[in-house]
Amino acid sequence: MRKLLVLAALVLAGTATARDSLGVFGTWGAFRDPAVPRCYAIAMAEKVNGREQAFQPYLTVGYWPQRKIRGAVHVRLARRVASGSSVNVSFPEANFTLQTGQADAWPADQRTNAGIAAQMRSAPRVVVIGQGTDGRKFRDTYLLSGAASAMDAAALGCAR
Repeated sequence: MRKLLVLAALVLAGTATARDSLGVFGTWGAFRDPAVPRCYAIAMAEKVNGREQAFQPYLTVGYWPQRKIRGAVHVRLARRVASGSSVNVSFPEANFTLQTGQADAWPADQRTNAGIAAQMRSAPRVVVIGQGTDGRKFRDTYLLSGAASAMDAAALGCAR
C-alpha cells in the first residue's frame, strides 16, 4: 500500500526521475524536486467507488526556498468548480474557505494557510467540499495520518 502511494504521488507530481523521495509517512509522501528547487508533502484523496471525478484529487503542502515560500497549501480537486464558487476545507474542529481556479483551490492569505497547516498536524482527517460546474456538490476526503511528518520532511528537504 505504501509503495502504491509513493508511485501514485510521483505520477501526480510528474516524472519519477525528477523527484527524490524524502519518505512515506502513513497516507502521505514527501518529495524533493531539485531542478525547481521545491519540496512538498502530498496525499491522494480517499477513493470513493462509483463517484464521478474528472481529476485525481490530491492535497499538497509545498516549499520553494528560492521564492521564500514555506508550507503553502494547495488542493487539486476531483472536478472543476462552478464559476464564482468557493471551496470549504472542513476539519472536525475548524473550517476554512479557499479561493479557486478551475480545479484547484488554495488559501487566500497566510493566516488561513497557517490555520489549515496547524489543523493538518492534529486532526484525523479533512474534507474538501466544492460545487461542480454541473451544480452538484462534491467531497474529497483526506486521512491526515502521517501529514505532520511528511510536512516536516518536506520542510527539512528544502532547508539545505
